[in-house]
Amino acid sequence: MSELKDVGVTDLRDVEFPSEFLEGAHNAVTTCLRIKPTEKVTVITDESCITIAAALAAELEKIGCTWNAFVLEQIAERPLKNGMPREVLDDMETSQVSIFAVQVQPNELRSRMDMTDVVNRRHMRHAHMVNITPEVMIQGMRADFNAVDRLSQVVLDKVRQATYVRATTAAGTDIRAELNPAYKWFKTSGIISPEKWGNLPGGECFTAPGEVNGVFVVDGVVGDFLCARYGILRDTPLTIEIVRNRITAVSSENKELEREFWSYTHTDENSDRVGEFAIGTNIGVERVIGNILQDEKFPGIHIAFGDPYGAHTGAAWKSTTHIDVVGLSFNIWLGGPEGEEQIMREGKFLVHG
Repeated sequence: MSELKDVGVTDLRDVEFPSEFLEGAHNAVTTCLRIKPTEKVTVITDESCITIAAALAAELEKIGCTWNAFVLEQIAERPLKNGMPREVLDDMETSQVSIFAVQVQPNELRSRMDMTDVVNRRHMRHAHMVNITPEVMIQGMRADFNAVDRLSQVVLDKVRQATYVRATTAAGTDIRAELNPAYKWFKTSGIISPEKWGNLPGGECFTAPGEVNGVFVVDGVVGDFLCARYGILRDTPLTIEIVRNRITAVSSENKELEREFWSYTHTDENSDRVGEFAIGTNIGVERVIGNILQDEKFPGIHIAFGDPYGAHTGAAWKSTTHIDVVGLSFNIWLGGPEGEEQIMREGKFLVHG
């Protein structure tokens, strides 16, 4: 029997949820996190995601593990400007696994960093389901994550041998990323290990780049709270000019998006610096939907400005911000001493797991 302490007012076992969530919840708990009956799990959710958390809790109950659930609005004021509540962090100190299924709000990055600091220090298996929605639960979370993992491993093996990545799109992206051999590549394919916590749905290989130059046209989505605000950018793309890893100019027909993105990426001295260079590998995701959690796994390139996840990649610099941008229909080449290999053409992988 599990020993449940539901710290918030709501007992997740009493919350009804659509049966369509069960396949994705089972994937998360059993396939991706591989939770055992002997383990303890910390579940962090909010009122917006409580039905998704209830589906996850139902799967935890089936396993019979110990789990504690926290509904953020019931223990703290939102947005979490003062960091993650202490009772959540204290509970994580005795857990092997944590799940974060929350709709984030502006100025909450510090709280998520508080949480991942514990995850990284304790080498926990952590599922980061930030901004998870019902649509993601019945699409991206239903992927065959074992197949995604096999493809991700093939891509990972190839990029670790490359010295640069070159990418273009018909929309106008034309970038080149020089790779720093001192920075590590990781895969977060959905199969989560203590080595690196991962987003769910999973499906990407990422690193901190050495130096990126060129133009990146965001005709998919931008991340963080701007994603919900502006949605899919196919009709009003954001063009970002990058010189020596720094944003030098942004432009869009949507001037409010242009202004907000520029402001976000100039929060601190490294907010405009390319901190992440990634290849999406979730072949179960067929289109962008306006949700960065799933859309950054869409096959292609996405980059992020701000913090480089240095605890994992080895990059020594930091930032208080991190915002992803996603493009569509990429051509991707990996370069090295023996020449170039094209691994994607118009959004379709040319390599297979």
